[in-house]
Amino acid sequence: MANKRKIINDPVFGFISIPNELIFDVLQHPYVQRLNRIRQLGLSYVVYPGAQHSRFLHSIGAMHLMSDAIASLRQKGIAITDDEANGAMIAILLHDLGHAPFSHVMEHTLIEGITHEDVSLIMMEQINREMHGALDTAIAIFTNKYSKHFLHQLISSQFDMDRMDYLCRDSFFTGVTEGSVASARLIKMLNVVDDHLVIEAKGIYSVEKFLIARRLMYWQVYLHKTSVAAEQLLIKILERAKQLAREGVELFCPPALHYFLYQHMTGDVFAQDSYALQQYALLDDSDILSAIKAWQAQSDTTLRLLAEAFVNRRLFKGRLLEQPLTAEERNSLLQQYAQKFGITASDAEYFITEHVSTSNTYSEKDDSIDILYNDGKVRNIAEASEMLNLQTLTYKPQKLYLFYYNI
Repeated sequence: MANKRKIINDPVFGFISIPNELIFDVLQHPYVQRLNRIRQLGLSYVVYPGAQHSRFLHSIGAMHLMSDAIASLRQKGIAITDDEANGAMIAILLHDLGHAPFSHVMEHTLIEGITHEDVSLIMMEQINREMHGALDTAIAIFTNKYSKHFLHQLISSQFDMDRMDYLCRDSFFTGVTEGSVASARLIKMLNVVDDHLVIEAKGIYSVEKFLIARRLMYWQVYLHKTSVAAEQLLIKILERAKQLAREGVELFCPPALHYFLYQHMTGDVFAQDSYALQQYALLDDSDILSAIKAWQAQSDTTLRLLAEAFVNRRLFKGRLLEQPLTAEERNSLLQQYAQKFGITASDAEYFITEHVSTSNTYSEKDDSIDILYNDGKVRNIAEASEMLNLQTLTYKPQKLYLFYYNI
């Protein structure tokens, strides 16, 4: 990043300018810089080795698209003040602030009963206090409490700048070209009707491709069986570490990770505990990786074997199930692990897990994607599209897997 012009060279969108000093100061905050140390795609690199990009890079890209979207809407006569523009750009810049290491994998493992969106808001409010209220508009937009609803839609909806960036960016870094979308054209087609974001009819085919790309990326990248297997292995490792911590076993781990392993942390406690927030802000991917590397020498057989498997990419095997395991099938598997490793059947539970992968392209519960025609009429994409109907868009396939340690 240059000191004078404040330009970032982004591999996906090219040169991105930081609009002003306020946004630059937000970018420099330690909470935001932490995102440099968290992978955008978690463990997808076990399948796509190029998927090493950070949440910081994604946040910068989403802010860039927000800037373009605001410029496009202003050209069409939509009133957006400078304060609102700054608020929207800061809100999208900070929308992923609360992500735990390895993204969604850790969300319910370290802290119970709180989402990364909730943590993002807590961190945004802390930055706002430090910056004497400079983020008031951004927080109002982020929480959908601002008078102009369409600004919130640009941040969080079925057609927002977050999704636009991660499809382009994740497609680029994984090499899965089917996920690429025409972001520039889609942004040029944006408009607002009755405080609701719409897409002009000329962009309908680009919207269709956007929705298809999203479905393809979920099953080819985000829910790839091998990636999910790695995630389930990581979850089991941390669950075992937490169990040992509860039993008073002292494990090596960096201080921030140690805090969350040895504390029973709930969302309510976290929201009220400033020290917990400080520790969370220090937690990143490197803490988890360094701990797991050390746990390969752990005396506990279960944790040691799982850690060795993770470090050396001997991931859980995955088997598609037509129905859940019966009690007899499950007990038979547990006994195999118990006998092989000399552990209890209870400890053997860490070597198997059943998991449902599911995703939908479009949700009726969220703001719809609406198409604006030349005569002023607005139609839902499910009605306007010649190739996509509501049944196709809202279809929610589910895959039940058994993931297990291979012996």
